[in-house]
Amino acid sequence: MRIATWNVNSVRARVDRVVDWLVREKVDVLGMQEIKCRPDQFPRAQFEAAGYHLEIHGLNQWNGVAFASTHEMTDVTTTFDGMPGFGEPVQPTLDGTGPVTDTNNLPLEARALGVTVDGLRLWSLYVPNGRSLDHDHFSYKLEWLRALHRNTERWLTEDPALRLALMGDWNIAPFDSDMGDPSFVPGTSTHISEPERSVFHSFEGLVSDAVRPFAPEGFTFWDYKQLRFPRDEGMRIDFIMASEAFRDQVIAAHIDRDERKGDAPSDHVPVVVDLDLSLSDHDDYESEDDLPMIFG
Repeated sequence: MRIATWNVNSVRARVDRVVDWLVREKVDVLGMQEIKCRPDQFPRAQFEAAGYHLEIHGLNQWNGVAFASTHEMTDVTTTFDGMPGFGEPVQPTLDGTGPVTDTNNLPLEARALGVTVDGLRLWSLYVPNGRSLDHDHFSYKLEWLRALHRNTERWLTEDPALRLALMGDWNIAPFDSDMGDPSFVPGTSTHISEPERSVFHSFEGLVSDAVRPFAPEGFTFWDYKQLRFPRDEGMRIDFIMASEAFRDQVIAAHIDRDERKGDAPSDHVPVVVDLDLSLSDHDDYESEDDLPMIFG
């Protein structure tokens, strides 16, 4: 099974390119971020004509996440426990038609979508950007990630064998080697600050990068400005962070750098893993009948 994540930076602007890539690369499941549209605005027809089912979570022209899958998707959810909202407080309406809010009545943004596909629990995540180190959005980003961490810990405590992948745009370059954009300066810029890297690394032991063992180098984002892509002044901020049970079935992975080329590309590129779902933790062991007598 081929699974990918891609911040498409407006699915309506790039639908032909995305669907062409899905078909050409034989992708089974794609988690998308920054779709920038509501479900009724999503270009369903092109995806469905190519054989893809869709799950979409978008509220307006900002943010938004979605899945396209050739397999049935179940257990669809658009929030995780304690996910914080952002913005001005909103008073709940009596008929429940107002925006969904957190416990502080702050509106929840369309940044998370969870589905189950063939026993794999997949999340498409668009982590808040942070904007600047002194901005309220930065505190929101850290709180959002801490809530995600608490949930990840709970999910894997409840089911240590859960094949879980947290896929998407994390808006953090966790290591110095992941940052090649000279406009990001340590001590003054987001994405590389100690608090952001610390919260990213706090996920270690729960999930880890399923792509890095196969693709140790390469960026996933290049700004449109100042010839960042031709100069390869990018950053690695898109990840498939996976549980051990998920990683045990990964047989290959890559970053599709070529999708940053050509006409009107997204500023991000797809990140891809290939899984062999027939593999299990027990495949490295002999059957009981083959064990020496001492182990009987």
